[in-house]
Amino acid sequence: MVMEQLAYSDPSPNLDAIFAALADPTRRAILSRLADGEASVNEIAAPFEISQPAVSKHLKVLQRAGLIERDVDEQRRPARLKAQNMAAAVDWLTEFEAFWKTSFDQLDDVLVRLKQTEAKE
Repeated sequence: MVMEQLAYSDPSPNLDAIFAALADPTRRAILSRLADGEASVNEIAAPFEISQPAVSKHLKVLQRAGLIERDVDEQRRPARLKAQNMAAAVDWLTEFEAFWKTSFDQLDDVLVRLKQTEAKE
């Protein structure tokens, strides 16, 4: 029996790398900073209590995930947000929106019944 590997031949962004990059709060903070515009490692490192090399490591993870891109500008290597792969993660999460809405609707129904039961007592 030959099994087709349809999902594995998909050239879409690596969601594992994207979600792994987004799992770290420092990296999420870096992305929030870059949403305001490009910044150098020094500018990104300023609000954090971590070293510039540590920030550089976070930037490499974000770059490998395709969430940022970096240029060489004389001595600087400014980083800028690259939203396409983040949009791919949002698109994947959106597939579950119907499930979330149904779950919340069911929870609302349970809460209404509980309130009605409490009111009767």
